[in-house]
Amino acid sequence: MRSLAEALALLLPDVEVTIRSEWVPLARARDRILSTPLLAPADLPPCDNAAMDGYAVRTADLAAHAKSGFRIVGRAAAGHPFEGGPGEGEAVQIFTGAPMPAGTDMVIMQEACLSDGQSLRLVGEAKPGAHCRRQGEDVRRGSTIFPAGRRLRAIDIALAAALGFHELTVFNRLRVALFSTGDELREPGAPLGPGQIWDANRPLLRALLEELGFETVDLGIIPDDPVALDRRLSDAAHSHDFIVTSGGMSVGSEDYMRRVIRERGALEMWRLAIKPGKPVGFGDIDTCPILALPGNPVAALVTFLMFGRPILLRFAGAGAETLPVLRVAAGFDYRKKAGRRDFLFGTVTPDGEGISRAVPTPKQGSAMLSPLVGMQGFIALEEAREEVKPGEPVDFIPIGPVAS
Repeated sequence: MRSLAEALALLLPDVEVTIRSEWVPLARARDRILSTPLLAPADLPPCDNAAMDGYAVRTADLAAHAKSGFRIVGRAAAGHPFEGGPGEGEAVQIFTGAPMPAGTDMVIMQEACLSDGQSLRLVGEAKPGAHCRRQGEDVRRGSTIFPAGRRLRAIDIALAAALGFHELTVFNRLRVALFSTGDELREPGAPLGPGQIWDANRPLLRALLEELGFETVDLGIIPDDPVALDRRLSDAAHSHDFIVTSGGMSVGSEDYMRRVIRERGALEMWRLAIKPGKPVGFGDIDTCPILALPGNPVAALVTFLMFGRPILLRFAGAGAETLPVLRVAAGFDYRKKAGRRDFLFGTVTPDGEGISRAVPTPKQGSAMLSPLVGMQGFIALEEAREEVKPGEPVDFIPIGPVAS
């Protein structure tokens, strides 16, 4: 079995992005993936402007007029610049965001001077060049704002808007077919027979896929029938960019997913050295990539986030995008098998001394959903580790931003 890192290092470099691009208005660009680099068409800010309310003056006049004072010759506000430039010993009343008048290079804060409306006298500190935002200090014209492959967040859209963009070139949304498999599964709300359960995986995975900005098509439940599995997966492969399934990936006599994938295409990866989620696979059916997740809900969640998510994003055109990992102190004892990466449901809370410590939830299990509701993320224990003692550093992966 390969480690999680080995599997991703093997698969990700070979991904070819085949989906097309389109223009979208800025209002619909959130979670879309840029297909070309975004270059700044102008400086930001576009001109020198005031960072504080006060009076714009020339630094060269400061020493000579700090005591004798400045004559006020005008007013500048955001959207209403002062025309021209003040002369020696002259000042322009200015408000935050207003363009600096020609020749001025500093702002004396309103609180640092006394004014009668006609003149002002310095009574506080004034530093040369102070409180002036310089043209282009935020973004320089021609610089790369975002590379191709950037998945756009709300703050990214704000920066694009500040630079005058009203539409962006992005990849088309990845069209993902979603299935669950298993004779025991029923739609939530449907009557249950003996040995049957309601399907929680599809609602979970659909929400996770849509959170990534993908067009997700829920194609329901496939029974444990190799003929039905073959037909429905093949149909999906010819009308979608990607297939995601859960169930049927173990070694039981009713687990047909691996066989069908191998017969219709190739199973490039199967079984990872992780817990939960070992029987996860990746391959293709009729040249359409397929991510085949375990059937247990928690195993499906772990393998989707840690293994499937980076693969899906790469097929969608995104660059490297990893989940955040925090290094915190352990607040627990634990023993594990060497050579396997374990993921524990956990929370991070401060101890009596105010030190943040990672603590597993009381319940742990690949089929347990209730602990997920109270956890903040996963405690990830690396392959080489066999034991955890209180106070030792451990990795904590918050999942709130991606599984909320």
